[in-house]
Amino acid sequence: MTIGKGKRSQKPERLDGASRERAKGSSRRAPSASGKSRADLVPAAEALLEVGARAVAAHGGASVSPGGRIPLAPGVKYRRILLKLSGEALMGEQGYGIDRAVLAGIADEIIDVHSLGVEIALVIGGGNIFRGVAASTAGMDRASADYMGMLATVINSLALQDALESRGAKTRVLSAIEIARLAEPYIRRRAIRHLEKGRLVIFAAGTGNPFFTTDTAASLRAMEIGADIVMKATRVDGVYDKDPKKWKDARMFRRLSYLEVLTRHLAVMDSTAISLCQDNKLPILVFNMTRPGNIRRVVLGEPLGTLVVDERRKPRDGAVPASEENAHGQ
Repeated sequence: MTIGKGKRSQKPERLDGASRERAKGSSRRAPSASGKSRADLVPAAEALLEVGARAVAAHGGASVSPGGRIPLAPGVKYRRILLKLSGEALMGEQGYGIDRAVLAGIADEIIDVHSLGVEIALVIGGGNIFRGVAASTAGMDRASADYMGMLATVINSLALQDALESRGAKTRVLSAIEIARLAEPYIRRRAIRHLEKGRLVIFAAGTGNPFFTTDTAASLRAMEIGADIVMKATRVDGVYDKDPKKWKDARMFRRLSYLEVLTRHLAVMDSTAISLCQDNKLPILVFNMTRPGNIRRVVLGEPLGTLVVDERRKPRDGAVPASEENAHGQ
């Protein structure tokens, strides 16, 4: 059997100068791996820029910094706040549950303040559904009653999340009790990252431990995320020397120290929450939530409500000092 002759190896032809230029030109016009030439990619890049512009417009026209944080609007005094809402605030004039109209109004105000570039975290009570303290006085085991109260705060948190997201806001619910199908577990660094990305963060289930109130949870979470201030929303204008609904001569304080709140037993927050704020020099502002626009006014520095600070030191950066100490109400 004869074996066929193998093919001879061919040497590459040498190209003259003109041929080399033609080869370079063809390589520049060669399509990419996706089948598109570089010239075809220009419209795609312009489309991406247009998408980015629409995203900026969705944040009220504010430009987004390289780190993803929206710059603060002019006049805003706080970068990051923790807003404490009572469960009773959600039930409006009802005796129980959640008033959808009230919930919608709260959601609108929160989104309005968020559009200023303020990073907002929220803690909601559960008193509109279940109160652990009240149940324990009726004979229920205190720990069991408190855990039931934590579940009530989860219900309120999910309701507020729904109201916010139905208006286009990005939110995350972080629960101190692990409920994987409903909320993310509370992780401090994750919460901070959500805030930096412009998301509204709702802390549910209090601290996750019985015998601690949601006021204490608000103080604790505020310190963990580095909030500038704790804003407690109430149904009255601020802190009074006695119940303004019962006494017409009740006087409102414009500014108080932590020690005055504790020694006078003023109804601001429970003593554990006040002590935590005192130890970490975290200001507390008590204001009226029932008046529309009050959250925005407070964030812009208007002297509303009662400010609780350490009188021996200046408030944290961003805190608004009152012009008068212990002034009468508005």
